[in-house]
Amino acid sequence: MASSKKAFFSKRVLVDDEIKPACIEVQNGQVCRVLTAGFDAKDYSEVQDVGNLLIMPGIVDAHVHVNEPGRTRWEGYTTATRAAAAGGITTIVDMPLNSIPSTTTLDAFRIKMDAAKNQCFVDVAFWGGIVPGNSKELKPMLNAGVVGFKCFLIHSGVDDFPHVERADLETALQTLQGTDATVLFHAEMDCACNGTKGNPEEYKTFLESRPAIMEEKAIDLVCEMCLKYKVKCHIVHLSAASALPTIIAAKQKGAPLTVETCHHYLSLNAETVPNGNTLYKCCPPIREKKNQDLLWDGLKRGYIDMVVSDHSPCTPDLKLLDKGDFMEAWGGVASVQFGLSLFWTNCRNYGMTLFDMVKLMCENTAKVASLSNRKGAIKPGFDADFVIWDPDAPFKVTEDKIYYKNKVSPYMGRTLQGRVYQTVVRGNTVFEDRAGLTSSPQGGFLLKDQQDEKSKL
Repeated sequence: MASSKKAFFSKRVLVDDEIKPACIEVQNGQVCRVLTAGFDAKDYSEVQDVGNLLIMPGIVDAHVHVNEPGRTRWEGYTTATRAAAAGGITTIVDMPLNSIPSTTTLDAFRIKMDAAKNQCFVDVAFWGGIVPGNSKELKPMLNAGVVGFKCFLIHSGVDDFPHVERADLETALQTLQGTDATVLFHAEMDCACNGTKGNPEEYKTFLESRPAIMEEKAIDLVCEMCLKYKVKCHIVHLSAASALPTIIAAKQKGAPLTVETCHHYLSLNAETVPNGNTLYKCCPPIREKKNQDLLWDGLKRGYIDMVVSDHSPCTPDLKLLDKGDFMEAWGGVASVQFGLSLFWTNCRNYGMTLFDMVKLMCENTAKVASLSNRKGAIKPGFDADFVIWDPDAPFKVTEDKIYYKNKVSPYMGRTLQGRVYQTVVRGNTVFEDRAGLTSSPQGGFLLKDQQDEKSKL
């Protein structure tokens, strides 16, 4: 009887802390063995020899706004996950807001899962949301499979996902004590210093309206609450490096705290944002080059735990490109497809390596989403999720290469390093550079502590 095992072979496979020739055996969607010698192609039903291309664990992007249902014109599961696949991402974790309804109740979570059925090209997990008055919904959502909860300490941008005050936060954290849930914080808070002055077409005006002290003030509160309740807390999209001393101190005191930053903060800087080009607007804002260098230093030293996209798309009209008004335009950067290449293009300038990339974009992102038992590494028993790519191959970001729905980007026209040739999810090739998407949607729900977490969407 013919073997049902597949084999993926390359002269360069990133396994643990080595890059070496290896054969990855795959059966039933999982890695069986990783062989460095002595394999025979006749033992397998299918063999893919990718030559000198690098095989490494698939990227886990733990911060993606899919926006479906309700704002599907902004993005949807089909377009978001095919863009992820084209960028070497094998798992995304969807944020609870910008969909309608927001994922703040058990019923809303079920509506979102129903909307995602039969659409996803990669695996998908889900964050729930914390808003005023929904503390009784948190454990039911957790039991249904959300991997944690997101909240805002400032207006979220949409009225259907209101921000929390200290009292709401205390109630939610008391409710979640004793669980394994992670609470995510959009860590900005209003203060008297964030008024609006100057020409709204100048990026400087917008940047000055969201000063670093807004993040510092919010992160002070997050660290206080994390130490008080010992519930796992996570700061999303850190922009202000000046908050790092507070974060470091909290971790040293035993706070179960993790922190992410985003590709746009590591790749773009305020000095080079063109006036009137609102594609660069996001909250917190892209800050100065000196701040950017400190974020990279925080990554190198392990103070910042991971890098994500915060893919936050909208329709082009909401960017107000015709007016160039930074104060009124929708904030958010659409970039889920380009994270691997953005990071690799820049990280070598800061003395970082492919092993750092795997830690920051595969291992730690899987861990924060409670997926580290099956995602983020090439190991026996783990899902056979790989990105097969050439770190030395450049490409230019052009509209025809973009797979997400609204084909706008602050990276348009840039040449990036690192080209994805193939993306494999649970042993199935879902993207090939020449063929594009190579199958119907086959992604799975990744539901926390659920027995049926490998079920098809």
